[in-house]
Amino acid sequence: MKVFCGRANPTTGSLEWLEEDEHYDYHQEIARSSYADMLHDKDRNIKYYQGIRAAVSRVKDRGQKALVLDIGTGTGLLSMMAVTAGADFCYAIEVFKPMAEAAVKIVERNGFRDKIKVINKHSTEVTVGPDGDLPCRANILITELFDTELIGEGALPSYEHAHKHLVQEDCEAVPHRATVYAQLVESRRMWSWNKLFPVRVRTSLGEQVIVPPSELERCPGAPSVCDIQLNQVSPADFTVLSDVLPMFSVDFSKQVSSSAACHSKQFVPLASGQAQVVLSWWDIEMDPEGKIKCTMAPFWAQTDPQELQWRDHWMQCVYFLPQEEPVVQGSPRCLVAHHDDYCVWYSLQRTSPDENDSAYQVRPVCDCQAHLLWNRPRFGEINDQDRTDHYAQALRTVLLPGSVCLCVSDGSLLSMLAHHLGAEQVFTVESSVASYRLMKRIFKVNHLEDKISVINKRPELLTAADLEGKKVSLLLGEPFFTTSLLPWHNLYFWYVRTSVDQHLAPGAVVMPQAASLHAVIVEFRDLWRIRSPCGDCEGFDVHIMDDMIKHSLDFRESREAEPHPLWEYPCRSLSKPQEILTFDFQQPIPQQPMQSKGTMELTRPGKSHGAVLWMEYQLTPDSTISTGLINPAEDKGDCCWNPHCKQAVYFLSTTLDLRVPVNGPRSVSYVVEFHPLTGDITMEFRLADTLS
Repeated sequence: MKVFCGRANPTTGSLEWLEEDEHYDYHQEIARSSYADMLHDKDRNIKYYQGIRAAVSRVKDRGQKALVLDIGTGTGLLSMMAVTAGADFCYAIEVFKPMAEAAVKIVERNGFRDKIKVINKHSTEVTVGPDGDLPCRANILITELFDTELIGEGALPSYEHAHKHLVQEDCEAVPHRATVYAQLVESRRMWSWNKLFPVRVRTSLGEQVIVPPSELERCPGAPSVCDIQLNQVSPADFTVLSDVLPMFSVDFSKQVSSSAACHSKQFVPLASGQAQVVLSWWDIEMDPEGKIKCTMAPFWAQTDPQELQWRDHWMQCVYFLPQEEPVVQGSPRCLVAHHDDYCVWYSLQRTSPDENDSAYQVRPVCDCQAHLLWNRPRFGEINDQDRTDHYAQALRTVLLPGSVCLCVSDGSLLSMLAHHLGAEQVFTVESSVASYRLMKRIFKVNHLEDKISVINKRPELLTAADLEGKKVSLLLGEPFFTTSLLPWHNLYFWYVRTSVDQHLAPGAVVMPQAASLHAVIVEFRDLWRIRSPCGDCEGFDVHIMDDMIKHSLDFRESREAEPHPLWEYPCRSLSKPQEILTFDFQQPIPQQPMQSKGTMELTRPGKSHGAVLWMEYQLTPDSTISTGLINPAEDKGDCCWNPHCKQAVYFLSTTLDLRVPVNGPRSVSYVVEFHPLTGDITMEFRLADTLS
């Protein structure tokens, strides 16, 4: 059955109704899930298996039957481990119906049909009793309900309910305990993801400084955690101000509370500096003695960094303090971890807070609107002074006396640069009310409210009256739009340029004047795992899961690229970067599709995991901004990516290992097509036979 789905097209800006298969949402969820990543996490799997064996043994040693409740079973892997370890019976709970159906098949294929019952419910809906889902309470509780923040997937409410209604009072739990750790640091780089810094512009009248409104400086920031691959942040990018502090622990074998709480830890600063950021992670102990431990600690906090396990389903957390505060080496301070049932946040105090003080219990939220409009990478992008200087230099070459500028980008400071660099009149378009209000405040605090006209409407709807009857001599864009997910979604600028063509003066300049789509074939150090079949996992056959993911990928996702911030995911180029398509912004959008076909020769040894695509914007004939590669690849092919942008990754269905002699394809062929009517870019990359 087909259903109609509404979506806002990020490239054309229009609202579309598309006919989709009724199972499209679930296929997308499976295709983009982290199941493959979890199954490839050998450290996690081994530690769970060891903990489960130990828990079953402790129950058996007490002369009891081992009855297991497995909440969030997924593939059923942990339940199969439990039965193999000697459990008498397992009740495996899985709320996602397609996953529960797959678990039933996997359990049956591995011969555990009579020992494992898969229950397709949320754990809080499971009943116990003669007519219930479980005949009696379980005495072993196994769960994998954790995210990077530990509690963000609702672990605390699920544990709370399970202890009250589903398991015995003295049950064993795997994992047995979790501990959250924190480390206070000063980091201009990470702080730039949360606050708007002063922006400096060199003009003929001297240096001008664009300052943020006071409400942006006072705002505590976005309430959501910033989860990243912390191992990819250089130690040179932060100064450690405290030791690693164990902030709080949760014992999963006892009654758990989901109520809000705070936990304080006094510490002596290791150095003087500005306390800005809390780096945080957790570990789980699979047994009461803490001998079986799985840790998310970054490399500098590991006892043996060589044993570091890469994983993407659990990373590390960056928390921003509400305000930066000075700390003095040797003068004690108190770091406080707060949490409710789903979120964690931190504050820095001089003394331990009173647990009854409600002021410390309130979760910080953005009250300046900027953190709701700009994500963390966007803050970093705006705060990049080198990038600002690049745009300013390009503007100097195109601005003429009497220039009338129209700026089209969401929440951009380009209009302010244009004014400071000599434009006679500047208009800027903000589609959303929130963005309009934010930019008005920024202009006001910089005394530009009478110098720059802010128009609150979609740029396609501009009228001559909006522009005070003037013709635009310079159309500006970064381009950046908040609805963009993939690099080419910012081609919306081209659609805007086409729609405002009537408002452009003869000979009007468009900046950027053109864009180009580029690609390179890469070998990922680790990211390939999220798309790699697992086959057997710790001796259990999970091919059904592989087939399920492949089927969902084949539904559509395998023919699409997906966004990833590749500065977090190291890779090596196996080919030279190649320009795939060009887009001339000085002309309106063509009516006919644009297609490019070609091959990319693989010139370095390695496994060809996929193609990475990005956009480059030619601001002027002599100035280009890249959203992808920012430096030529080194001799070994190591790639350096723009840290403010997500690049697009197209995973190849077949991987070629050029580290061994190959008689066959040594290149990747591609077909990429831009469809002006829909704004879509379709593509296919595959190994091509270039040898006779």
